[in-house]
Amino acid sequence: MAISPFRFALAIVAFSAQALRAALPNYDHVVVVVEENHPASEIYGNTMEAPYLNQLKDRGAWLANMSAITHPSQPNYLHLFSGRAQGVTTDEKPTNVPFTTPNLGAALLAAGKTFVGYSQSLPNAGDAQTDGTYRYVYYPWGWSGWQVYARKHVPWTNWQSPKPRPANTLPGAVNQPFSAFPVNPAELPDVAFVIPDQDHDMHNIDGSEIQRADNFLRKRLGAYIDWAEAHNSLFIVTWDEDDYSGTNRIATIFAGAHLRKGKNRGAWTLHNLLRTLTDLEGLAPIGKAANVIRITGIFENDP
Repeated sequence: MAISPFRFALAIVAFSAQALRAALPNYDHVVVVVEENHPASEIYGNTMEAPYLNQLKDRGAWLANMSAITHPSQPNYLHLFSGRAQGVTTDEKPTNVPFTTPNLGAALLAAGKTFVGYSQSLPNAGDAQTDGTYRYVYYPWGWSGWQVYARKHVPWTNWQSPKPRPANTLPGAVNQPFSAFPVNPAELPDVAFVIPDQDHDMHNIDGSEIQRADNFLRKRLGAYIDWAEAHNSLFIVTWDEDDYSGTNRIATIFAGAHLRKGKNRGAWTLHNLLRTLTDLEGLAPIGKAANVIRITGIFENDP
């Protein structure tokens, strides 16, 4: 019996998806860091301000054609965590929380895996209410103030709910300050996000933000990154968006074990990154990440 071209195409797609999953490493730990508001052109090759990031680029895999989804910041964090903006279009605190839609954290917990988000300067573990904490500094031109901890960068707070928790909501235990990041990397959850505060995430402040963020990564996460290379684990650093100056092209670097090192020329977005995370953990794709493939060409067994 002849097979229709449509059924043949579906079979090819199914086979390709299986082949892509089969090529993936089975990591013990994955740590994702999200930086702020700089285009890829200000990171790649900028060895003066970002020497450590460029060392990671040279010893890992890096995406030359990676894009954020939109502007401003908060919707991009939501896209990365849940595959959708959840109706959010600004950086204002959503009013219809907790969300009960699928998300990476809930999918991991439902599969018997572990997830924790570590946010630098989070006032207290489990705090889903504080919108931000502020720092004020007197410069020669006068006082300047900015948010240090920023809830808009911590997407899992929007799904946090007390018991009894509706489906897809999260316990407060997943929402931890960065001070709780384990000294022993073997104690990390299956997937962790790290959100530096706005003193250390490249958020525009005084022109030294790239260097401060680079130093933070080296000093506070360098030990994990070195450990990951020899202990079946992965580190990913990406950005939420550019600074509105270009086409929303952002840097993304993978470091750790089982990588095909060097430049990756594929065209990817934060949805592809979310799809990569769910495929790595054997989870069903989430939100609009179901409409894209995972990032290919970065793992050593990729076809």
